[in-house]
Amino acid sequence: MPTPIPAFSLGIEEEYLLVDRTTGDLVPDPPPSLMAEAAELLPGQVNPEFLRCQIEIGTTKCATIAQARDDLRRLRAAVVNVAGRHGLAPIAAATHPFAGWAPQKHTDRERYSNLARDLGAPARRLVICGLHVHAGIEDPELRVDLMNQVRYFLPHLLSLTTSSPFWRGVDSGLMSYRLAVLNELPRTGTPEAFASWGDFQRHLGVLVDAGVIEDGTKLWWDVRPSVRFPTLEMRITDVPTRFEDSLTVAALYLCLLRLCYRLRVGNVTWRRYAQMLLEENRWRAQRYGLDAGLVDFGRGEVVPYADLLEEMIALVREDAEALGCTQEVLNARDILRRGTSAHRQRDIYQKAVAAGATPDAALREVVQWLVAETAHGL
Repeated sequence: MPTPIPAFSLGIEEEYLLVDRTTGDLVPDPPPSLMAEAAELLPGQVNPEFLRCQIEIGTTKCATIAQARDDLRRLRAAVVNVAGRHGLAPIAAATHPFAGWAPQKHTDRERYSNLARDLGAPARRLVICGLHVHAGIEDPELRVDLMNQVRYFLPHLLSLTTSSPFWRGVDSGLMSYRLAVLNELPRTGTPEAFASWGDFQRHLGVLVDAGVIEDGTKLWWDVRPSVRFPTLEMRITDVPTRFEDSLTVAALYLCLLRLCYRLRVGNVTWRRYAQMLLEENRWRAQRYGLDAGLVDFGRGEVVPYADLLEEMIALVREDAEALGCTQEVLNARDILRRGTSAHRQRDIYQKAVAAGATPDAALREVVQWLVAETAHGL
């Protein structure tokens, strides 16, 4: 029986941190009226996150990138406006430049209370925000096959989104410190390859039957089959500060899945590499982002990201045209040209210090830039 053509629909989820509009401080306990107002304005599309200083939005199921663009813009703008009425602002950054994690409070929900109890200090350190993209892949067997193939490209996507160079007021030296925090949790990182949907279900069942986890929502891999929807959910990326960049990454992810689907239909597959090799590129993306290249395992050498990006664009040209997202894919070149949010944050900080600002004042300038950039283009 031929593999059914997936819908390649999509949904985009973004997490934001809430800061004081004037000082830039992270707000440990926003007023309940803020979430209530947001929920009334965006029913079913805005939620509290694990920590009260966070807020999450999610688009509807979108048939096209154009539809996702309209919905994501509307959601971001609504959160900006609602937060502003409470003297706050959202920042689309994977970490706050100077806030500490100890004062943060978790949301008063049973699931989150259980999470805090089960995970201990690593859970309390989760002052991090990501971009998650759901791709509609209705057939579960295909979902697992595409997950196996797309793992290779996850570091390429992370490199385009890095927005967490600072942690507790210190330059971490990493472009994505968020992953360092996330890595403290169990069941994170690159998933292993599974032979089939049944193989995946059997492995998951071992953990569920043992009472270790309730279900697949506790698999926090970089990409996973969603428990709630017939989708393959990409989770590796930092939240980009510009919403246009989120759309670019969503479009690239969707196109890469369609490329892998075309390979499957032709009875071929993207070559699978050992876990240790995939993890090496994951680390390079976390550490260097766009700046030092990734390993091309076929060539056996580190290749500049600019070259890898052009290869990727060429590979998915047909898919971008079919999905109507060529411009979004090509916008990746603009990200490469101007740098990610992590580049810009470092640049603002260094220029402020060079101009005589104290480190604290320079970090607050970074937050004010994040506030403005989060609302850019809305």
